[in-house]
Amino acid sequence: MAEHSVWKSGITLAIIAAFCTAIVALTWQLTAERIETNKKEWLERSLQPALAGLFFDSPVTESMLTIPPPHGLPGSEAAIIYRVYAGIEPVAALFVVSARDGYAGPIRLLIGIAMDGNVTGVRVLEHRETPGLGDRIDLTKSDWVLQFDGHSLRNPEPARWAIRGDGGDFDQLTGASVSPRAVINAIRETLAYFEANRVAVFAAPTQSEDEIATEVD
Repeated sequence: MAEHSVWKSGITLAIIAAFCTAIVALTWQLTAERIETNKKEWLERSLQPALAGLFFDSPVTESMLTIPPPHGLPGSEAAIIYRVYAGIEPVAALFVVSARDGYAGPIRLLIGIAMDGNVTGVRVLEHRETPGLGDRIDLTKSDWVLQFDGHSLRNPEPARWAIRGDGGDFDQLTGASVSPRAVINAIRETLAYFEANRVAVFAAPTQSEDEIATEVD
């Protein structure tokens, strides 16, 4: 009798588990497409602020590629590049790179560069800098990062891509110099890479998001 009860309980649990698994699978099938759409929309919105003042008529995320290391860009991991177009004409490139020498570790940056070599926007995507000091590189903490808009590798000259305390043209942050140095160096390196590889960047074949995720991971 006890053995029969155990078998009966086991079968009941198996049925419940199978039912729950089916519900989860069905829910995933019904929502997967919407989740993926939401992810793309969020990514699109997060990239566009680094393209201030530019006209483009295709999704920013439509043309992506990765440059595996070593690549000459800031950071030791693969760099992600989004190519931006108006019709078939390239208008800008968005670089996702990492400043290696942040105070508390790498600083993940989004750097927009127009075809004429001018910075269209810089945003800090991820950092671990000191709250109240180095974290003011983040636009949510201060407008420090906006000072780079409109500048290029020749405006100012590369030697003056530095904080004022180091003889450069850019403001630093009170009580913090390591974080600003890291960001400025990364922007300068990215500008130099774009100037030297502009044609190759736009000639490279577009990769799918899955290919990019695989390479980055």
